[in-house]
Amino acid sequence: MHFRVSPNALRDARVNVPGDKSVSHRSLMLGSIAEGRTHVSGFLAGEDCLATAAAMRSLGVSIDQPGPTEMMIDGVGRHGLRPPEGDLDLGNSGTAMRLMAGLLSGQPFSSVLTGDASLNSRPMGRIIKPLTAMGAALESDCDGTPPLQVTGGLRLRGIHYDMPVASAQVKSAVLLAGLYADGITSVVEPAVTRDHTERMLRTMGVTVTTSAGTISMAGGQTLNGCEVRVPADLSSATFIILGALISQDADVLIENVGVNPTRTGVINILQAMGADISLVNPQLLGEEPVADIRVRASRLRGGAVDPALVSLAIDEFPALFVAAAAAKGVTTFTGIGELRVKESDRIAAMAKGMRQLGIRVDESDDGAVVHGGQFKGGEVDSFHDHRVAMSFAMAATIAADDVLIRDVENVDTSFPGFRDCVAGIGADIEV
Repeated sequence: MHFRVSPNALRDARVNVPGDKSVSHRSLMLGSIAEGRTHVSGFLAGEDCLATAAAMRSLGVSIDQPGPTEMMIDGVGRHGLRPPEGDLDLGNSGTAMRLMAGLLSGQPFSSVLTGDASLNSRPMGRIIKPLTAMGAALESDCDGTPPLQVTGGLRLRGIHYDMPVASAQVKSAVLLAGLYADGITSVVEPAVTRDHTERMLRTMGVTVTTSAGTISMAGGQTLNGCEVRVPADLSSATFIILGALISQDADVLIENVGVNPTRTGVINILQAMGADISLVNPQLLGEEPVADIRVRASRLRGGAVDPALVSLAIDEFPALFVAAAAAKGVTTFTGIGELRVKESDRIAAMAKGMRQLGIRVDESDDGAVVHGGQFKGGEVDSFHDHRVAMSFAMAATIAADDVLIRDVENVDTSFPGFRDCVAGIGADIEV
């Protein structure tokens, strides 16, 4: 499946985007091991989260979907999961793979985690190391990639783990294993990462402390089912923000978006580039802050992006590359080497595609320099990466001619309905 996008003026609009993927994944996993029922509204029914739901059902959890964005989870308690009949297929989701590895390390039964070709090429050594230190046993392919074989029936112990690389997925995997460990589990972050796991654990009655970059939790605590209202996903909203910013004169309001401060680096970076972005109507959904985001077309300017914001915007850099290309001058990204081990090598994927569309990009191992310019028409490869595909779709709205974006099936992993959503604000996009 491919997108063909013709340049077209975006218009003023009020927009809703799907629910937050990170919160949706965690609601399924934590709701499954809680006592009692967890009702999730605003759930992201994308392929990644549905793969997690299928995996939890395979582990003996009753999960009903009474509506497109609603889930009812009858929790089985911390020790109620059952051995699956086969391998657990997590599709394209690195979040699900890494978090499930932590959760399953503490079970009395063994299991195997696998996924599609993209997921099975992604590195898992970063979770194998700390989980092994806790007493778990995980085996991967010789190069540290899935499938992951998780041995059950082992006694876990709490550890104090200094993460070498900032990663919410690694932190969450260790904390989930820590629920089954003896003693205290502590994780030290080298930089702030998204804290949805800690917030949801607290909502479900678990005591989690955070102090000076160290997150600590005692094992053996009980989770209680609760009401989870999932905010709209800021990562998905980023593509609408991008389209409005680089348009001629659009004024767009995106409603009820999660603005957790561990996720808003993309807004900070764009504002530093001159973006007219404001947060209105702030409120809380449980422990998650939300707001409406108002975006007006802006003249962006290049510059050096603050490396301290990288961990707060790690999933949004494909869109930021496009913003940099539309900006006046040169934009320098450093400290973004993590992008090379996402669904694709996102630095290489964005650099190659933008060069094909007439934009100069200079790569380095952990960064890139993007020279502002005019997108021309052409054909680009998404490398089966949903965020790369959506970034180029928005770039194409201001290109000189049509752009064909190849292999966009994986857009549905995070943003089902993307085509209709962007068409609703004036994008000329065909599947």
